[in-house]
Amino acid sequence: MTQIHLYDTTLRDGTQREGISLSVDDKLKIARKLDEFGIHYIEGGWPGSNPKDIEFFRRAATMAWQNAKICAFGSTRRKDSDPAEDANLKLLIDAQTPVVTLVGKSWDLHVRDVLETTMEENLAMIGDSVAHCKSKGREVVYDAEHFFDGYKANPEYAVATLKTAAVNGADSVVLCDTNGGSLPWEVEQITTEVREQLGPNIAIGIHTHDDGELAVANTLASVRAGAVQVQGTINGYGERVANANLCSLIPDIQLKMEKQCVPPENLQKLTELSRFVAEVANLEHDDHLPFVGGSAFAHKGGIHVAAMLKNPLSYQHIEPETVGNVQRSVVSELSGRGNLVDKARQFGLDVGSLDLRKVLGQIKELEAQGFTFEGAEASVEMMLRRTHPAYVPPFELIDFSVSVQQRRRRGLSAEAIVKVRVGPKMMHTVAEGNGPVNALDMALRKALLDVYPQLSSLKLADYKVRILDGENATAATTRVLIDSVQGHRTWSTVGASANIIEASWQALVDSMEYALLG
Repeated sequence: MTQIHLYDTTLRDGTQREGISLSVDDKLKIARKLDEFGIHYIEGGWPGSNPKDIEFFRRAATMAWQNAKICAFGSTRRKDSDPAEDANLKLLIDAQTPVVTLVGKSWDLHVRDVLETTMEENLAMIGDSVAHCKSKGREVVYDAEHFFDGYKANPEYAVATLKTAAVNGADSVVLCDTNGGSLPWEVEQITTEVREQLGPNIAIGIHTHDDGELAVANTLASVRAGAVQVQGTINGYGERVANANLCSLIPDIQLKMEKQCVPPENLQKLTELSRFVAEVANLEHDDHLPFVGGSAFAHKGGIHVAAMLKNPLSYQHIEPETVGNVQRSVVSELSGRGNLVDKARQFGLDVGSLDLRKVLGQIKELEAQGFTFEGAEASVEMMLRRTHPAYVPPFELIDFSVSVQQRRRRGLSAEAIVKVRVGPKMMHTVAEGNGPVNALDMALRKALLDVYPQLSSLKLADYKVRILDGENATAATTRVLIDSVQGHRTWSTVGASANIIEASWQALVDSMEYALLG
């Protein structure tokens, strides 16, 4: 298969996204993960822009890299200057990377209005800079900034910038859709024309932005026309809205276009890589990312799930394991029997012993009242288990009460009284908390801990409240989602009611009961 070289610019372009700031250690962690995955080029940053990037290159130079070449990024020399004396080029060489990526202007508008120089001097800036870096023994990637806009405005000049880079020794030239406004058929046609004019001896790359939500499509169009180097970022992180997302491009190119990006066994690590970078960047991983998102292979409609149980290919374009993801079904009011069959199997339950029709009816009725089971799979499992004829609940609620008082010397406090039956014993406990839900939690634990000491390790990780019908003001229905953690186990439960205490109690009891299943 044709080899496509992957050029990752997460550590430079990706950090230009609002809300991302990576330390040197963060950048090195990501670079190591990219290298292990099989990325061919890792752009570490612009050593002329800040001390952090200079430190990154200093430390990267002492590390062994298995698959990747580290690249330093910077611009061509300043106008009317000697490349040997150019401060930016000096820093690029001092970075000691095997690859230098030079960005230059290919749009006459930029030459005239931004650089404020002549067309001839811009060509000299490109040629001199490439030749200087090649003389220092570097592989040179030439990024033709704004190339597609430049080609549309003045195709002869835009191509002349590429030819100048190639003649002076550039190992590859990259066509950049810097403003992200090109369309796939334009990109394919222009890449084809450029390839014909440059000939077969110069490698063409593609670098796109997602301002028209076409970065992935534009990259694929360029690859189809002959580009052999693909630039992008993990999860599409980048300036303005996004860069081309390598987590979509890699499987698209390898699985759909049948061109080699990484070894097939490495492709199975793609979802892990995507989530790792999100974690290091301190961003929530987007569940709706193609291929690697938590919802990428999640099925909600009952008809879909029923078909999937017969043949997974009926509603999936690839096997999720190919990219390290998993298939799952989602339970909601849109569910059919198949959704519950799939869930029961995931939970390790005997489908034949469960009353699925009853549970499906409960789910549809409860969702109409404000429950949502998409993010509360533990509550779904509890509903299924409770229909098993042999299931014995670990405790039974008799009643509870909660009071909140404002006392002059003690301030605001909450007190809960809980009465539960545990086997033959009736437990009647009282506890205080800093709020009504905390007091309920403390009272229930107090009642159960002597019998179930394992509950001492149960922690509440998150407590989410949502008002469902705000037009009813303080009488509105409230949905409560509780995320719980116990050791390495995590789960979510749900409750809904016009009374927030009741909604919280429903979610809390499900969480406690679920904890005791482990």
